[in-house]
Amino acid sequence: MLGDVGAYVDGKALDLGHAQQRSVLAVLLAEARRTVSADQLVDRIWGEGTPQRAKGTLYSYLSRLRGVLAVAEDECRIARRPGGYALLAAPDSVDLHRFRALVEQARAVGEASVAAPLFDQALGEWRGDFGASCDTPWFGSVREGLRQERLAALLDRYETLLLLGRHGELLAELFTLVEEQPFNERLAGHIMLALYRSGRVADALTRYDVFRRRLAEELGADPGPQLRQLHQQILTADLELTPAPTPQTARHPVPAHLPAPPPRFTGRTHELDRLARLLDGRAGAGDPRAIVAITGPGGIGKTWLALHWAHQHLRDFPDGQLYVNLRGFDPSAEPVPVAAAIRGLLDALGADPAAIPSDVEGQAGLYRSLVAGKRLLVLLDNARDSDQVRPLLPGSPTCTALITSRHRLTGLAATHGIRALGLDVLSETEARTLLTRHLGDHRVADEPAAAHMLLDRCGGLPLAVSILSARAVAHPDLPLSALAEEVEEAATRLDALDTGDVAADLRAVFASSYRALAADVAKTLSLLGLAPGPDISVPAAASLTGLPAPRVRDHLRTLQAAHLLQQHTPHRHRMHDLVRLNAAEQAETLPTDHRQSARHRLLDFCLHSACAAAELLDPHGDRIARPDPRPGVTPEAFADEEDALRWFTVEHPFLLGAMDLARAFGFDSHVWMLAQALEPFFDYRGHWRDWADTQHTALLAAQRLGELTWQADAHRGLGAAYTQIKRLDDGHTHYQHALDLYGRAGERLGQAHAYRGLSWVFVEQDRLREALVHNERALALYRQADHRTGRAKSLNNAGWLHAMLGEYEHSLDYCTEAVELNQKSGNRHAEAGAWDSLGYAHHHLGSYADAVNCYQRALDLVRGFGDRCGEVEILSHLGDSHGARNAPDLARSVWQQALRIADEIDHTAADELRKKLNDSDYSETGDGTFSHSP
Repeated sequence: MLGDVGAYVDGKALDLGHAQQRSVLAVLLAEARRTVSADQLVDRIWGEGTPQRAKGTLYSYLSRLRGVLAVAEDECRIARRPGGYALLAAPDSVDLHRFRALVEQARAVGEASVAAPLFDQALGEWRGDFGASCDTPWFGSVREGLRQERLAALLDRYETLLLLGRHGELLAELFTLVEEQPFNERLAGHIMLALYRSGRVADALTRYDVFRRRLAEELGADPGPQLRQLHQQILTADLELTPAPTPQTARHPVPAHLPAPPPRFTGRTHELDRLARLLDGRAGAGDPRAIVAITGPGGIGKTWLALHWAHQHLRDFPDGQLYVNLRGFDPSAEPVPVAAAIRGLLDALGADPAAIPSDVEGQAGLYRSLVAGKRLLVLLDNARDSDQVRPLLPGSPTCTALITSRHRLTGLAATHGIRALGLDVLSETEARTLLTRHLGDHRVADEPAAAHMLLDRCGGLPLAVSILSARAVAHPDLPLSALAEEVEEAATRLDALDTGDVAADLRAVFASSYRALAADVAKTLSLLGLAPGPDISVPAAASLTGLPAPRVRDHLRTLQAAHLLQQHTPHRHRMHDLVRLNAAEQAETLPTDHRQSARHRLLDFCLHSACAAAELLDPHGDRIARPDPRPGVTPEAFADEEDALRWFTVEHPFLLGAMDLARAFGFDSHVWMLAQALEPFFDYRGHWRDWADTQHTALLAAQRLGELTWQADAHRGLGAAYTQIKRLDDGHTHYQHALDLYGRAGERLGQAHAYRGLSWVFVEQDRLREALVHNERALALYRQADHRTGRAKSLNNAGWLHAMLGEYEHSLDYCTEAVELNQKSGNRHAEAGAWDSLGYAHHHLGSYADAVNCYQRALDLVRGFGDRCGEVEILSHLGDSHGARNAPDLARSVWQQALRIADEIDHTAADELRKKLNDSDYSETGDGTFSHSP
């Protein structure tokens, strides 16, 4: 019943006759074992259109159905009863009743892990709507009621999975459902909770704001008390929202990174069947891995096909879905480097930054290790060539990889045996169907010649059809013939769009769409063509255009309705690369000073937002002196460190694109300042290569400007980045260059920073005496400059170095002063490191009780600001001191805490902690920290 009505015996379908005869059986099945009168049957089957002699027709239908069901009379038959007819069948033989029984059973059990598979089994009964071909009032009412039952079961299933901590795998399904249920408060709450538990607090709060505004604008209502309470709990990070950790949820984060499913997906039946065969491994290839490349020209629908298939098969990938836009043919930016793509995948998989190798080869190996044995989908979108894709392919046969590219990727076919699916333009029928789905049957049928002309100009390219359709929908009174004439006129005035692979005159399509926009909206579209990166936020777009945020939102909604823009995540918009290329061409028609002013505003937005975020990540670091932003620029404001880190993570590609934009158009000051603002994020997340690349760009900009101090700062940044990736000779060289330039500029504070950096290099080279000498020079300069943060770091480093050299009394003096200084300045991160070093010194002097006290102080601090890596290391040291003072039970308890966290975050100390726990005679002298931030 849940789908087309059918009956099966031993898997073989019975012939139930035409649709109306099947509808009789549908009514009886819905009322299984209950009597339905002849009058009720007539009313439900025919409604207001009851024909003459309807009962005679009904009796003939019943007679034929009895004959068909005779082969299963023992299990299912239509019985004549006083007052009517009843279908006698076991409830579990009817999918509708199986569905209801399973849902009732799932709701009755008290254990979420038991309920979840019952909900899955119940929802698996659905193949479609009940009685979809019947439009009588009764069928419509039952159909809508069943939809609500299914929706309630879906929401119960989501709630159950949230209880189990499986929020990551739900997000794609939830975002798909919300397109159908935009006003469902329970669904909105599920999405908010799933986003919050996935670490996307800002997105969760944004989702609430969007839902609240939508209710107010369209229904004149406010969210209910439960949703308001959830919103408040998210704002306050209520611990009740955190599920109890389990080994599965904690150690194996489930990514759900697919963009939203494409709306109005049409046709491609043959291609979807072919894709299914290729991915199922039934295409004759011997390689068991499911890797398929979807290839074809720009605008042909490769990404839409991949996303449509992926969303249809979400349940096939319980371990998650990864998505990377490789920007292989983005007209405004270079393709994503392999190193950046792999690092993004590692971050999505929850890899501990401290455990990520510095070289690309090692990172690729770690990526393949993390996905090994998982049922995971990896969608690599818009690939440039085989070299860009090869390191990103999972090595496990349990994973599925989908690639889209304008190139055929024949190299991968030869080396990796990938299977290819070439995508061509839509057939004439498919293109007409797509147009009809946008415009409706009547509008296309009323002007067949004009519709044919529009489709001919689109050449079967889905992107072009969607753009023209949106134009027609936006102007329902505009005859299609007028639109066709306009497109034809534009085609005679403009050259064909030269992309080398487009099967339609897209420039004519774009030109007509552009001319149809209001002048201010058209200017916004043009300016968006100047923006770097794959997408843009609303605040960035407002600064780029110089418009207030509410007004730019209106423009973006207008462009989205015209299919010239897509809002793929809340408050972020992107353009198809061909639309972007055309927008950039239109921008060239604006006055030069308008374009340069827009770039300046955008760069000011990036710079001031990045500086504000950097100051939260490193509140005690040196401030970047910068001019006030230009009028029309509204930088981002951040609530706290977590909010700043989240913004950096999302905007990272955009900010790198902004640096390229600044370099290309002569904004060298912005180049240098952006590079400095990005340093805390790169250090925090371990993006060492991005750190080195941006500092190299900053160095060239500083040299063009002739700024000695800025050149020195860039050399110091390069020194830090190269030391992090163990290129110690390069690190030493750049720190030495920085020291020399600071000396020429008379910058004592800069010299102190450089000496401290050189000290770090010597530590890494195990040259501890030389490290101590350079650190003492840094400390002396920090004292002269009265630079409290630098002095505290150098004091802690000195204490640690003395401890490494066995000079523990000296270590105590330095570390005690470091603690006091950090307490005065409120630098809790550095204070925690100083307490840890102090505990290490006490431990080696045999003052184990003092060591325990120091480690406990450090532990309280790192727990306060959520440094789980630091918590593991301090707990390990604390356990060592408990063991040394003959408290083995306390030692084991502390090490077990450390191991549990280490396993959750994949910390490299996990194996060492297991050794401590397994070896009762094992004693550890401890480890410590060396502060080296630039």
